[in-house]
Amino acid sequence: MTTPVTLDPQQAGSRLHELTVIDVRTPGEYAGGHIPGAFNIPLDQLGRALPEIRGAAERGEVLVVCASGARSENACRTLAESGVHTATLAGGTGAWAARGNDLDRPEGGTRATWGMERQVRLTAGSVVLLGLALGEFVHPAFRLLSAGIAGGLVFSAVTNTCGMAAMLAKLPHNRPRQADLEATLTRLRAG
Repeated sequence: MTTPVTLDPQQAGSRLHELTVIDVRTPGEYAGGHIPGAFNIPLDQLGRALPEIRGAAERGEVLVVCASGARSENACRTLAESGVHTATLAGGTGAWAARGNDLDRPEGGTRATWGMERQVRLTAGSVVLLGLALGEFVHPAFRLLSAGIAGGLVFSAVTNTCGMAAMLAKLPHNRPRQADLEATLTRLRAG
């Protein structure tokens, strides 16, 4: 598997006018702040958007971004397997903002949706606490729930994937409305 080309925030910023930026975060994360001009195509919708992304790649370089860079690297690999070569932003939008670059937000300000990593930490921590409490007060076997989450976190770190994030991405506040994704794809087609 090939390693995607990586641009740092300074390189991306100096070339932003010539890049097509695809943000693979959830719509809630995207609404919280995104690179100016970025198209929001959540990671789980890449297959559906492949023709539009391929067209954008034929017109010029495509930069794939997420919060920290992990999801965008996975997206770049997935796209490369389909013959679409892209670049990723080192450190994601977090690094972009840390360098003092602006983030666009939809009219009306920031939505209250937390970033995916924060949602995963809250969910994992809650399930671990629940497993420990049920194990103490109901039946010791409930501690296996906590052990399962711990095992999942280790697996997530080793494989650089996250099953819990994939499940949380399916929640309504993390899903694009059909009309939003179609409008994004139409704008991307137009170039």
